[in-house]
Amino acid sequence: MLALETPQKAKTMNSNTNRGTARQALRPFIMFVPLVLVLLGLSRMGLVIWQWERVSAVGGVGYILLQGLRFDLVALGMMLALPAILAPLLFAFRRTYGIAERTLTWILALEFGLFLNLELTTPSFLEEYDTRPNYLFVEYLKYPKELLSTLWGAYPAQCILMVIGVPISIWAAHRFLRRGTGLAGPLHPLKAASLSLILAPLCFISIRSTLEHRPVNPSTVCYSSDAMVNALPLNSLYSATYAIYEMRKNEGDVSLAYGKLPADEVLELVRRDSGIPASAFFDPDIPTLHHQTSAQTRQRPLNYVIILEESLGAEFVGAMGGLPLTPHLDQLIEEGLAFDQLYATGTRSVRGIEAVVTGFYPTPARSVVKLPRSQRGFFSVASLLSNEGYATSFIYGGESHFDNMGRFFTGNGFQKVIDQTDYEDPLFEGSWGASDQDLFRRAHKEFEALGDKPFFSLVFSSSNHSPWEFPLGDFELHEEPAATRNNAVKYADHALGEFFEMAKNSSYWDKTVFLIVADHNSRVYGPALVPVEHFHIPAVFLGGTITPGHVQKIVSQVDLLPTALSLIGLDSDHPALGRDLTNPAVRALPGRALLQFHQTNLFLEEDHAVVLRANMQPGHFRWTGDELVPSEPRLESTRRALAHSLWPQFAYREASYRLR
Repeated sequence: MLALETPQKAKTMNSNTNRGTARQALRPFIMFVPLVLVLLGLSRMGLVIWQWERVSAVGGVGYILLQGLRFDLVALGMMLALPAILAPLLFAFRRTYGIAERTLTWILALEFGLFLNLELTTPSFLEEYDTRPNYLFVEYLKYPKELLSTLWGAYPAQCILMVIGVPISIWAAHRFLRRGTGLAGPLHPLKAASLSLILAPLCFISIRSTLEHRPVNPSTVCYSSDAMVNALPLNSLYSATYAIYEMRKNEGDVSLAYGKLPADEVLELVRRDSGIPASAFFDPDIPTLHHQTSAQTRQRPLNYVIILEESLGAEFVGAMGGLPLTPHLDQLIEEGLAFDQLYATGTRSVRGIEAVVTGFYPTPARSVVKLPRSQRGFFSVASLLSNEGYATSFIYGGESHFDNMGRFFTGNGFQKVIDQTDYEDPLFEGSWGASDQDLFRRAHKEFEALGDKPFFSLVFSSSNHSPWEFPLGDFELHEEPAATRNNAVKYADHALGEFFEMAKNSSYWDKTVFLIVADHNSRVYGPALVPVEHFHIPAVFLGGTITPGHVQKIVSQVDLLPTALSLIGLDSDHPALGRDLTNPAVRALPGRALLQFHQTNLFLEEDHAVVLRANMQPGHFRWTGDELVPSEPRLESTRRALAHSLWPQFAYREASYRLR
């Protein structure tokens, strides 16, 4: 009996002393790293080939690939830091080493799936926004309904590939990584601790990717004047993660990004540039609060309606030299006070809302529509007019919670919000809600019902938005198939024309000033650091009291608010620093516009542009009307550009953009 038990005992004792090796513990990581590097390298090469015309124009393919490898290692360091530190420690215990090994392979497989998923989304995002996934991508994730319907409508093949391909790839990656596992037993505790202590600094070094005092960031690879090409060395997981970091870190202090100026100098420069007399400012606690006297005195100030047209760039407007898609708007431009060189402040709807509703200057931070300190008590034209006895409303065909609009509006002077849930039996509903025809018919009904009560309303269209869904039948398509951007523009124009036919025959026409303006262009892209030509948008004031004409100077979206206050005949106190373009003295000033393109700010005055980028020297360019050409620096222009980017951040932080 003893002879039979002795071999069993020996076997048990031998198994209890089996130990895993460091090579076995590292094998999953060693297999994972090249797997991800190959994926990211192939994706980057595909993007370079796809965008070869722009890449070849600035050169540096070798630089893109070499720096791409560098940023891929940065992303790997980020993703492997916790697994690399914790896994070896769990490998040291007999009860956990097997579970930890299996869990590690699943974690790495899921991380591979995340890398793959973001690279698959990159072509469509780049096509739409001319860059890799950034803060826009992160913000859209909060609205899955709109995001998924838009993606399915515009990129069905890509959606199918992601839904089917990514899970299969995760499963395949897991099978592949499992081949590299197989600890013979738990690691020796000292060996496990040593591995963690070695891997932790390796990940840290990989993330920093430099021995300089500041780690690498997207500015490190800004080697050309083409912002899209500068984004190619990054990978999309890194660019999206860095966007989250910037949104949290830089929201409160843009001076860290662009430079510094004393607050009193900033205030002096922006006040002077506004064309507002120094004597008009009267409250030191609200440094930009001033009295504006309207261009004409009225016994009763007029109603004011902003019609914000989704994604309508100048290239789609026939009267502005664009495609013949807007016959109704073309006619309205000739009937009203039109702006031939008006530039949007940004590339998102909330940026356009920020400009035309609040008159606030753009910054690298998110629009004030989304920032926490501006959700109550922040100045808007609605809060001003509400205090003057106006009925104020926001009328939208979609869901007002999108982009935080409903919360911002109700906290800042809008008494009534009408959105998708308020339409009974709409003519047509798409991914973005009720059609523009439903929107305008509801707006007309609301305005007629108000009778003699003065009113202000923001009417926001949505039919001209990907995936371009609208009712067919009562207007002629521009092209086939129907679901294209050009056809959506033509439908939006058809709905706009239908509304103004009703408005001109209404009881409120002669008592109302209408502003038709785009929120932004549909696609803002190009090889320039800021593709200025794609910020060019239409705007026209209309109404029975408006004298037709054209303003040919360069103007900004932020100038529309004070101009509207003059046109409706309201003398008022407010903090907005846009220019009242009804004032001859102001119109004599050099034209200027303020543009925010992702993390780049551009200050345009006549033909000179100053470009401000994070952690980089200001760039100076001559604007030819078609392109930005490098020019000699102008110190005074740099100071003014910096002041215009810093002032709104100061005002936001100090809660000084408000009424008394």
